[in-house]
Amino acid sequence: MIQAYVADAVAPEDRARSLGWLSAATNLGVALGPVLGSVAISLGKADLVPGNATFSLGRAAPGIVAAVLCVVNMWFVHHYLRESREVHEHPAGAPKRKTSGEAVWRVLSHSGEPASRLIWIYAIAMGSFQGVTAMLPLFLAARFQVDESNIGYFFMYVGAISVFTRVLLLGRAVDRLGEARLSRWGVTLLALGILGMPLASNIVLLAVAVALIPLGTAFTFPCVTALLSRVINPSERGLYMGLQQTFGGVARIAVPLWAGFAFDRLGVGIPFYTSALAVFLTIFLGLGLDQFVKPRAAATAA
Repeated sequence: MIQAYVADAVAPEDRARSLGWLSAATNLGVALGPVLGSVAISLGKADLVPGNATFSLGRAAPGIVAAVLCVVNMWFVHHYLRESREVHEHPAGAPKRKTSGEAVWRVLSHSGEPASRLIWIYAIAMGSFQGVTAMLPLFLAARFQVDESNIGYFFMYVGAISVFTRVLLLGRAVDRLGEARLSRWGVTLLALGILGMPLASNIVLLAVAVALIPLGTAFTFPCVTALLSRVINPSERGLYMGLQQTFGGVARIAVPLWAGFAFDRLGVGIPFYTSALAVFLTIFLGLGLDQFVKPRAAATAA
């Protein structure tokens, strides 16, 4: 829903940049969440009542802190967010809006349409990324003897590159290349990063391969979502952007299940090879989408 709000509230040429900032904020929240959890656990052990009486939050502390943050977030939404656009009655004679079921069937039965292709690109790339992420601790332990004492540094490394790219590089890259072309660069980098991980023979090559993954996701997902907001009717923007998340959610479940099976039964590198191939093939789904957007640099020159 928040992505649809951004798409409504921001000019089309700024959507990829704004969606990149949104995802950077999300990544930052994901990184800070475990830290807050650790602080909450310490808080739960503390005695909150002075004097002889004792009272502590115990194991409930992380949940209570999370609930308080949710309430603060709700207050912020209520006081600072306004409707992104005026809601009008459906005009007589206008095309009937699709139901959720009709939209799902449209994506499945008309996969060649721009909106359907973008949803499939998002779902395949997201599922592959999540599958690799799920296998990363097992892979690092098997190949490089990384354990729970130092694996956090790998995730911090990936998160730092992701936030840096989305905040500082994405907007400039979109202005220069446009969403369609940049999304193809994104899936290429993502595929190369996933493929490079099982091929890395030392920690330096692994670091290079891993760095390509957050670069790829930063250039892929905001651009694909921004393109989707352009190719669909504004009245169905929320429906289709929600549908994109639905397909992505299914992929987040299905691909890690496959990756776990392949890792155990077929070989350590198989989840990475199959995910890299799937992501690479989405390049062909993105061909021809340039007609829906022109890079800002080219538009200014024209």
